[in-house]
Amino acid sequence: MPNQVYVRMKKTLELTAYQLLQLKDIAVISTNNTNKKEIEYTPIYRLGKKDKNIVVIDSFLVIEHLNCNFPDLDFQLIGPDQTIIRINKRKKSPSVLVALSVWLLIFVGTAMTIMNFHYDVSMQEVHQKVHFLLTGEKKEYPLWLQIPYSLGLGIGMLLFFNHWFNKRFNEEPSPLEVEIYNYQRNLDDYVIQYENAHNDADHPHSSS
Repeated sequence: MPNQVYVRMKKTLELTAYQLLQLKDIAVISTNNTNKKEIEYTPIYRLGKKDKNIVVIDSFLVIEHLNCNFPDLDFQLIGPDQTIIRINKRKKSPSVLVALSVWLLIFVGTAMTIMNFHYDVSMQEVHQKVHFLLTGEKKEYPLWLQIPYSLGLGIGMLLFFNHWFNKRFNEEPSPLEVEIYNYQRNLDDYVIQYENAHNDADHPHSSS
């Protein structure tokens, strides 16, 4: 149908400056109508300093605006109901000193955690007992057990987090990535609930 236009809102959008948002910036459309380009370049909202760094564009307001500009077309919304726009005006390159400080802090903290865990469960005594059971000899430092155990601990952590620097071992997300995803999703839900201008009569969006 040439008068049918399907609109799918983008879930998130990151910008580095305030600008005029057109429909193509916050959504993708599918239609056989000859006015597709005109629809995509329709101005929707002008970002300004009053918006600070987070803006939520509600699909209801977008469809309402499009219906006013193209009354002969039938707009059908699919996908997300809002687009969350984050404005990051400054993108500095990471400081080497800060990166090294964070790495050192994490390294020391992780090492202390592992050592305290091993002390709590008496790991050295466990190795000594395993060595005695297998060889019948008592030895304070059974290195043939401790060295492979230490190497296995490091390899196990690499496999658990599924990363070697920027490389993945497989396509499965790591537990850390899943937790970050869940945190971001909860954050987006909060932003949609409390930053959506459609839910706040005192702060309506104005289209250009």
